[in-house]
Amino acid sequence: MENEKLTILAVDDASENLAIISNLLKDSYKVKVAKNGLKAVELVKKSPPDLILLDIMMPEMDGYQVIQILKSDNSTCNIPVIFLTGKTEASDETEGFERGAVDYISKPFNAAVVKARVNTHIQLELQRRKIAQLLENTLPLKVIEELKETGSSAPEQFQNVSVMFSDFVNFTQMSTKICPEMLINELSEIFTVFDNIISDHGCERIKTIGDAYLAVCGMPEKDSEHAQKLVKAAVEMRDYLKQRNSNAELQWENRIGIHSGPVVGGIVGVKKYIYDIFGDTVNTASRIESASEPMAITVSQDTYDLVKNNFSFFDYKSMELKGKGILNLYRLTP
Repeated sequence: MENEKLTILAVDDASENLAIISNLLKDSYKVKVAKNGLKAVELVKKSPPDLILLDIMMPEMDGYQVIQILKSDNSTCNIPVIFLTGKTEASDETEGFERGAVDYISKPFNAAVVKARVNTHIQLELQRRKIAQLLENTLPLKVIEELKETGSSAPEQFQNVSVMFSDFVNFTQMSTKICPEMLINELSEIFTVFDNIISDHGCERIKTIGDAYLAVCGMPEKDSEHAQKLVKAAVEMRDYLKQRNSNAELQWENRIGIHSGPVVGGIVGVKKYIYDIFGDTVNTASRIESASEPMAITVSQDTYDLVKNNFSFFDYKSMELKGKGILNLYRLTP
């Protein structure tokens, strides 16, 4: 976005006004124009601009009707709209703000005012997007929407979920041999790829704790293929490390454990939101990961039953896991 011009849509039934706006903004922005409300809505739906300059008084469909349509659509409701108007009464401005406009620019246009107000709201929009992206990196989208709509998100029980734990072999020993900056860079690079893999398969990264990586599938959006998707993601994560180790200075190996069952998910904290998961399924996945071998993916009987027709496994072995008793564990073939 920083390397290309942002897009402004100017909407006015007067050609001379569109020409003025285009000349004022064309050096800094990509300017599109529409001479009526219907055309404006069509252009916005086809390719949403970054900001709209919208005339109020237009024939057939006025600015108030246009903004009502845009604000009622989730795909266009967040586009900032600045009204262009010759109406300067306080009541007129109040009505515009109530309908969702972020500002007013009065006619006849003052060049400095147009540039300043457009720049201000473009910068605010860019900041809003950064904040939204940070929020999406912290919380699941469903939870974000609940917070926006109601201001809260209640804990929820999910019956059919797959949980994956991964951690690095001999991490403590390796961490004492390299400088902190290099260690953080290594973890950041690897976890960034893990995040992309998890996201590509429709799963959710819950958190990292040191070298441990926790992810789930099947929540907060239900997914009947939660186990298959999470195992596929685990395979890609393992294969990425193998490929990376072929030419990297540091060699990292991980263990992965997966278990399927019910969990509780919800926001922890008030000042700093953290979405976390709880329950025996989470604890069991952690124990399975600890019992797994380097560069191996080990799953429980419950997960195996869900994916056995899609993946190849070694024969199972019964193992006694701390606090879980004897469990049947299956290891994916390389």
